[in-house]
Amino acid sequence: MSLNRITVAGTKIIPNKVVCVGRNFVDHIKELNNVVPDEMVLFIKPNSAISDSFVFKLGSAQSGDEIHFETEICFVVKNGFLDAVGVGLDLTKREIQTKLKQNGLPWERAKSFKGAAVLSPFVKLDFDLEKLHLKLWINGKLQQAGGVEHMIHSPTAILSEVETVFSLDDGDVIMTGTPKGVGKINQGDVFVAELFADEIKLMSQEWQA
Repeated sequence: MSLNRITVAGTKIIPNKVVCVGRNFVDHIKELNNVVPDEMVLFIKPNSAISDSFVFKLGSAQSGDEIHFETEICFVVKNGFLDAVGVGLDLTKREIQTKLKQNGLPWERAKSFKGAAVLSPFVKLDFDLEKLHLKLWINGKLQQAGGVEHMIHSPTAILSEVETVFSLDDGDVIMTGTPKGVGKINQGDVFVAELFADEIKLMSQEWQA
């Protein structure tokens, strides 16, 4: 079986996993009627979930396969440091996740399916972390906006915490959580995610459902 790759500064590499941070933006926690957690919420997506495009088959609310997007600032780890930055979509089968949570069961069926981590190319990180922020446009309408200044846990705090829970290999990706504005993906939707360092646009990535 071939392993999925990401692009870092023009070079293809293979991450072993994606470590995701849940509930890291207060406004997003409120929009899903969740509780602010006492400690950092972490979960993993395997290499098989990584994609650079939408590869899943859109279902329906009736089938329980309605898929929601969450746009996130993402980092690639190298030698124990945050080495590169990009944007990504943490995809969720929301109804399945809700049912699993209600029954105290793990989220993997809702969060770790094939194509559940849609990632842009990454650029080397030589910017002030505190200045990083993103915007997501869907069909030309601004849908999400937020950055490091709005996070409960900063990227460096996330890195430190993750290292106490999981081993991090070179090339592993950290997804840092999403601002408010998440929602359902519809067939034909055009997503444009932009990443900024202060007023400097680092990248713009387009995906179509």
